[in-house]
Amino acid sequence: MLNRTQLRVKVFQALYAYQITEKKDIAKHQKFLSNSVEQVYSMYIGLLDLIIAVIHYVDVDATEGLNKHIPTDADLNPNLKILNNLFVNALLKNEDYLQALKKYKPKWSADVELVKSLFASLKIADNYSKYIATNTHTLHTDKDIVKFIFKKIILKSPLALQTFDDDFISWSIDEDVLKAMFAKTLKNFSENGNYALADLSANWIDDKEFIFDLLHKTVSNDTIFQTYIANKTKNWDAERISLTDTIIMKMALSEFMFFASIPTKVSINEYLDIAKEYSTPKSNGFINGILDKILADLKSENKIRKFGRGLLEN
Repeated sequence: MLNRTQLRVKVFQALYAYQITEKKDIAKHQKFLSNSVEQVYSMYIGLLDLIIAVIHYVDVDATEGLNKHIPTDADLNPNLKILNNLFVNALLKNEDYLQALKKYKPKWSADVELVKSLFASLKIADNYSKYIATNTHTLHTDKDIVKFIFKKIILKSPLALQTFDDDFISWSIDEDVLKAMFAKTLKNFSENGNYALADLSANWIDDKEFIFDLLHKTVSNDTIFQTYIANKTKNWDAERISLTDTIIMKMALSEFMFFASIPTKVSINEYLDIAKEYSTPKSNGFINGILDKILADLKSENKIRKFGRGLLEN
């Protein structure tokens, strides 16, 4: 699931795109933000679809074996156990998954060379040999082989990773989110028949409102925030302050002033983490120092109003 840190990164990316675009169309960049979040879910559905395609390729492989000029005993008696994988069969009956397939139309399962390559790696893996060697299977063992396919076959395939990079520009950023969503899906599919896909976030209604508010508040108060930053960086050459640093500080100021339920310490820590990942090595200390100074001024001006237990500002 996307957590608040990852959602802030999505807003940061949208704001960066907004700042470097000549035509400042906030509606366009709100759509950019919405699409970048939805693409995570589309990728999640695509990964599940790819796993199923790899599993179902055993049928294609079996047919090819039977059609060999001189088939071996293994070709004449293919082991198709994995086609009855309990997790996959439950997933293919899940209405939410089927509707998502119709909506997002993932295409990796139609990439024959990719699926064939992944199945070839699976076919020679010890975990797969052990799995098909047993006559019985449970939901637990079936989920284990699916997890193996995802983590040790797909995520270890240079061809698959290159395909993801080509088709999903945020793959490197969202890979950990997608791993967590996959793990949550396995956990959700239990013996009691309570099958559910992973959620995009813990509370998407609230999180969607949060990211759109953060985007709009940061843009609409840009001049005010820029003044605060300029007053605390008079001894700095303006050209030396990177655009990423400026955007990060403005997002933090937006949370200071307009998000009453978020403690300022939380906002500072969140944006320092983002700076570590997306800005220069020296940015962290610089941003922390400037935000501390501005925060002191905002408090003295009574412009920090936090509500709720533990949120009152001193």
